[in-house]
Amino acid sequence: MKILEGIKVTRRFGGLTALYNVDFCVNEGEIVGLIGPNGAGKTTLFNVITGAIPVTSGVIKFEGRNITGLGAHKICKLGIARTFQVPKPFPRMSVYENILAAATFGRDKSDKSSNLKQEIHQIMEKFGLTSKSETSASNLAVFEQRMLEIARALATKPKLLLLDEVMAGLNPKEATQAVKIIKELRDSGITIFMIEHNMRVIMGVSDRIIVLNQGMKIADGKPEEVSKDIKVIEAYLGEAYVGS
Repeated sequence: MKILEGIKVTRRFGGLTALYNVDFCVNEGEIVGLIGPNGAGKTTLFNVITGAIPVTSGVIKFEGRNITGLGAHKICKLGIARTFQVPKPFPRMSVYENILAAATFGRDKSDKSSNLKQEIHQIMEKFGLTSKSETSASNLAVFEQRMLEIARALATKPKLLLLDEVMAGLNPKEATQAVKIIKELRDSGITIFMIEHNMRVIMGVSDRIIVLNQGMKIADGKPEEVSKDIKVIEAYLGEAYVGS
């Protein structure tokens, strides 16, 4: 079942076409990778999906409902959450307060919990942030900031989670830990759509890969298929990756 679908999604910024007639879908329960060179339109696609910016033309559907043009806050409350390339916590607020804010303002009114404090502590434990609960977000290490970014998204109780380069700045051990968490989130019933430049990670964790180049979709398939696609090799992966 398609949880997310885009039909001929186009986004222009003046004379620049960032996305052009992009058709895509994400099925419920999948981990779908989104790859491509810098400037390919990956983050722009996440921005139009989540209502951060409007599409120029095209349609975006979530669970069969047309969400094109809805504001970011409404889309979040429907069940789509995201992280950002550069973590955007409230820097002066504590880890606990950051997650509390997400849970308070990011959920639908019908989904308010009577055990919110307990939920937040469970989320902090899941992401290894319990000992940092009173620490200001600005004082966290890179990995901790990445985990807080995902924790805040999880606090909104999403059905679909969009992850934008969560591996950036992580060492191999931290990346392995992040992959474990992503798989656990999927196993808990959350569908994952993720942008990533770490090819070892994205090819290993994804059920399917979508490739953008110059704002257009050039491939969509299983990782082993995409990694051998000549258009993808020429535009992004390069011969060195194929021979590795």
